[in-house]
Amino acid sequence: MIRKIKTAAVAAVCCTVIGAGLAGCDNDPQTEPGLITGNVKIEVGGKTVNVSCSGDAAKGRPVIVLMHGGGDGLKKFAAIQKTLSKKNRVCSYDRLGAGGSQPPDGPQDFSSSGKVLTGVLNRIAGDSPVVLAGHSLGGLIAARYAPDHQDRVRGLVLMDATPPTMVADITKAIPESAKEPAAGVRAQNLAIFQGQNPEKLAIVDGPVRSAGKIPVEVITHGQQYLAAVPTYGPRLERAWSAGQRKWLGLSSAGKLSTAEKSGHYIYLDQPNVAIEAIRRVASASLAQ
Repeated sequence: MIRKIKTAAVAAVCCTVIGAGLAGCDNDPQTEPGLITGNVKIEVGGKTVNVSCSGDAAKGRPVIVLMHGGGDGLKKFAAIQKTLSKKNRVCSYDRLGAGGSQPPDGPQDFSSSGKVLTGVLNRIAGDSPVVLAGHSLGGLIAARYAPDHQDRVRGLVLMDATPPTMVADITKAIPESAKEPAAGVRAQNLAIFQGQNPEKLAIVDGPVRSAGKIPVEVITHGQQYLAAVPTYGPRLERAWSAGQRKWLGLSSAGKLSTAEKSGHYIYLDQPNVAIEAIRRVASASLAQ
């Protein structure tokens, strides 16, 4: 979520910015009853949620659900969604307060965000199992959601996901005595963690809980964009790396890899790395 140090080089330790055009998503409402296709609006808990689905559903095969980072939206996944949908049913959605979805009425936490996710899954996946593939904050939300929904979540791909102890990490890495611009980075990110973000989502630290034996792939960045923070960049990079390793506690079948040529946006910098990981997890999930 580290904001605007060297422009977008340090765009997000947990929240991310920048928009992109949506390609390859139709506006057809549905191809058959109950099966959403294209870019449509659905109602979840009295709120309008923007979703995009493509690809054919197949009995027993998981629906891949792409989860965006903070400050982003489903449009950013357009390219990899189009590629993945050639072999799988793939959906993405804008969380409340993001993209084309309505803003929340008040503060959110992981529980309320999870309820929205459940409502979305009920509409886009039905009884089918799902593989959650989350970037940054989307990865954190997916990782918090999976342990409580092992009947539905059969695999996880975390793409440079926000670490489970990010609040403590940034507090320790950048001390209160830090001078500008690092002091501004610290203050801004702590404010975002407290809910001062478009989703009004409070981002709190917590232990990594097991989601069973599901396949999990954790992919971290190879290009050290956090190092752009003056003085404290190396500390942030070390904390981030440690946080990625912590996510392996989600499953006994966890795997950690590094996208050597990528900054924070792995699925944009090296889309094939993200696509191949998601396909591997989707295939491995069939054994669950």
